[in-house]
Amino acid sequence: MKLHRLAAVALLLIGGAAAPAAAETPAARPAQPRAASVEVPAGVSAGVAVFDRQTNTYTEQLNSTTGFRSASVVKLLLALDYLWNRGPDYTVPATDRAWLEPMLRGSNDDTASTYWSNNGGRAILTRMVSRLGLKDTAPPPTGYEGYWGYTALSARDTVTIYRYLLDSAPRPVRDFVMGHLRQSTRCASDRFDQHFGIAGAFEKPWAVKQGWSGSSYGSGTCGPPRAATATAAASPAQAAPSAVDLTRPALHSTGTVGAGDRSIVAVFTLHPAGTSYGRAYTDIGRLTRSLNVPGAARPAGWWYGTWSDHVNVRPDADTGMSPITQLPAGVQVLVGCQARGEQVSVPPYTNEWWAYLAQYDGWISNIYINSPDNKMPDVREC
Repeated sequence: MKLHRLAAVALLLIGGAAAPAAAETPAARPAQPRAASVEVPAGVSAGVAVFDRQTNTYTEQLNSTTGFRSASVVKLLLALDYLWNRGPDYTVPATDRAWLEPMLRGSNDDTASTYWSNNGGRAILTRMVSRLGLKDTAPPPTGYEGYWGYTALSARDTVTIYRYLLDSAPRPVRDFVMGHLRQSTRCASDRFDQHFGIAGAFEKPWAVKQGWSGSSYGSGTCGPPRAATATAAASPAQAAPSAVDLTRPALHSTGTVGAGDRSIVAVFTLHPAGTSYGRAYTDIGRLTRSLNVPGAARPAGWWYGTWSDHVNVRPDADTGMSPITQLPAGVQVLVGCQARGEQVSVPPYTNEWWAYLAQYDGWISNIYINSPDNKMPDVREC
């Protein structure tokens, strides 16, 4: 039997942080087939809207008119501002695809900042609010006009944006924007794993535009490991007073789910100060899985917590090949099955069992799974 919570284990093998205390460790939970009400984790503030396009009704609404700082979700409005009135036969030039595609797929910040500064900043929002009839959207506060991520946006207005894209936008616009959201990359341009929320809770087809902002999140570690580099702060150390919270860590998941983009889902969350990215990632996942989303298919498996930082996801159940990516620290993962593989040692503990994570198409050693035994008791063998 392994005892994951011993601090001595933590700094060995992959140089991670200490295992979390029992109160912070997510218990193993089987994947839920369906839920019918919003479950908001303790300490989290949330704004939620789920709209069923087949019945034209909301199946979930929680603080749906409350404004949250948008983070990268506002990039939807930047793209639509560029594409406005381009005509039904418009084709995006290669020079513009070069910045639009990374912004929509990988949430590239530099391209968003360039468009914001070159096209009027707050005036972009004024135009889009008028064009789409948005009710809760507001520009960044005075003194922070350059921070497009401080735009106020609600779950209700986000549904309105997607309804325009799906039901009213010229077909080339719809196909361009939604096509790139369907190709959302797991690793964003800033190396944060952006397949949380909708992308983690439901099987494809889905299309997502995510957002994250918070000084406690540190730097991203998604993708093959690389040497750490210094990163600039994403926001001022002290934010100006505003009707919208500009300080607590934010994590948002928006998009569509199901065949024919049946459901529009908008989940905005704020987390307690100091929350790690892995914790926020786990909490928005729990919330999103609790939603009633018509047409959604939920992946099979068992939800387990992990411990340590930068846990490597391998292409097979051994350490011989380079990692596919690394997990956000302490994140909850969906285990599809488990199998014996290379024995991993964190003296004085060893474990030969490995967990297959279908959503990553890769494996992690069970030594980093929060389970009482080397072999998880409820997970089937591969």
